This record gives sequence, C-alpha cells and structure tokens, in this order.
Amino acid sequence: MEYDNEAQLVNFLSGLLLGTVVGAAVAFLSAPQSGRRTRRRLRKAAIDIRDSASDRWEELSDEVKHKVDEAIEGARGRFPV
Repeated sequence: MEYDNEAQLVNFLSGLLLGTVVGAAVAFLSAPQSGRRTRRRLRKAAIDIRDSASDRWEELSDEVKHKVDEAIEGARGRFPV
C-alpha cells in the first residue's frame, strides 16, 4: 500500500506522540518520589497532552476544511453550472 507524504507525516506524528506518552508514563511511574507528587505530575502531564491534542485537532480540522474548499472550487472550475 502506498502512502502520500501527508499520510506518512500523520503516521509519524501519531507514533511520536504515542511513544512520548508511553515514555513519560514509564518515567513517572519509576521515579523515586511520593505517590501524591507523582499523581500531581501525571495529572498535569495528562492536561498538557489533552490541550496539545486539542490544538492539533483544531489545526487538522482547519487543514481538512481548506482542502475540501479547494476541491470544491476545483470541481466548480471543471464543471461549470
């Protein structure tokens, strides 16, 4: 199966994000500190990841909307009504 550059980029970024989350979880859980502090740090990390994912989702949504608009304009140019 052949992928275009955008699909490869999305796959790479998804893998990078997943690896970051797993690595951070392992680091937090193996760190020698109190449970309360670890839970606080995990909560903060989860909020940061959620905010980052939300921002990326908005960017992706805007990008898809732009591509759809371009496709519609292209179709209108080829098939005038």
